[in-house]
Amino acid sequence: MRTGQQYIDSLRKRDIKVYLKGELLESSTVVDHPFIRGHVASAAMTYDLAHDPRYEDLMTVKSHIDGRTINRFTHIHQSTEDLLKKVKMLRMISQKTGTCYQRCVGFDALNALYTVTFEMDAKLGTDYHKRLQAYLEYVQDTDIMVAGAMTDPKGDRSLRPGQQADPDLFVHVVKRDDKGIVIRGAKAHMTGMVNSHEMLIMPTMAMAPEDKDYAVSCALPVDAPGVIHIFGRQTNDDRKCEGDMDQGNARYGIVGGECLTVLEDVFVPWDKVFMCGEIDYAGLLVERFACYHRQNYGGCKGGVSDVVIGAAAVMADMSGYGKAAHIKEKLNEMIHMAESLYACSVACSAEGKKTASGAYFVDPLLANVGKHNVTKLIYDIDRLAQDIGGGLTATMPSEADLRSPVIGKYVEKYLKGVVSVPTEHRMRIGRLIENMTGGTALVESMHGAGSPQAQKVFYSKLSNLEHKKRLALDIAGVPVAETPKKPA
Repeated sequence: MRTGQQYIDSLRKRDIKVYLKGELLESSTVVDHPFIRGHVASAAMTYDLAHDPRYEDLMTVKSHIDGRTINRFTHIHQSTEDLLKKVKMLRMISQKTGTCYQRCVGFDALNALYTVTFEMDAKLGTDYHKRLQAYLEYVQDTDIMVAGAMTDPKGDRSLRPGQQADPDLFVHVVKRDDKGIVIRGAKAHMTGMVNSHEMLIMPTMAMAPEDKDYAVSCALPVDAPGVIHIFGRQTNDDRKCEGDMDQGNARYGIVGGECLTVLEDVFVPWDKVFMCGEIDYAGLLVERFACYHRQNYGGCKGGVSDVVIGAAAVMADMSGYGKAAHIKEKLNEMIHMAESLYACSVACSAEGKKTASGAYFVDPLLANVGKHNVTKLIYDIDRLAQDIGGGLTATMPSEADLRSPVIGKYVEKYLKGVVSVPTEHRMRIGRLIENMTGGTALVESMHGAGSPQAQKVFYSKLSNLEHKKRLALDIAGVPVAETPKKPA
């Protein structure tokens, strides 16, 4: 298992093409750029914690392949205990970073592909699962960070991939030969991509027969020829080029350093191809991945909310109203919502089931309920944090003003709260609340792992409404003409 420093050092060896604000970055210095280094630091935490005896039970596990001790982020779930420990691990890391640490997407992609390729091979006689197992061994051997790449730009949402005016708006195969395939297109909103080693490409939706070229899944290095990354903007990101105080979360930044990844005729050898034209399994892969990923949110967002709740409580104390009854009531409400998010992730893990491959899969209905709660409750938690924090969190002067030999004394004097608390400390907590409850962080809570409508689609498929009707009819003593369908 790598250490955090070994992970960072390995990133410098890539020949990666990253554009930021229109400029191509020197590949060896990508990890040092102010816009990116916080994301690198939070990912490095997932490596260092694996070497900390206090977190060994959560961060490490025995490989089901050869029994070696590996980082849990490279593991295939072998029990409901594995699913539960994953959620507990995510909450713990979020409590330490207050942000995204980016390894979950690739983790979930590996698990989804593991189950789906097994079922593909059993039905179709292909050898995708054997290829994936070999790739998994490589991932575990090297402890690399793998970015999951599912979301396509999609173009005109009323049209299918093969109907788009520009065929490249969904990643697709443009060439096949005896050596491998060539793919073209782009993946959007790619979390942690620029500080990963490899990416796992997946289809973004179920495919029709005319979309055969778009039903593709494969692995490739993030610095493969033809791959270009365009780093995304975040709210107040230019502050990262200034002092650390105005960043709020100075060490780790916010969310996951998302980017647009362009694939300009990229070659992938056959041994790294895990789906190529099998349209009947594209939708299944999307569903499996989505449920694994939605499982996470009560863990990671529960942990992030722990930090937000703590920051709101500290700001109240520093401002002199921490003992007020309405503040205590709001903090308790925030705690209730955070634990509700966590409970859904625990529940979908505890109700997980073994798949044909031997790997375990979460309860899909409960996983989607949990993620849908995130799209609502995080907004309420953050609203209350902003309420408690006050207008100061959005309007305070900069760190440069505080340090100014001319006006610093006024900032120090007039932003003072409780006498015993340094003004700088109160400002830092205010900035943390501002950073964690606005902008990109909220958008990610809404659309990460799929928009609210995506979860509602699962409700209609999995909630078994006909069974609920039968329960009501039976209890009311109303005869039914026919037996409803069995639960999905």
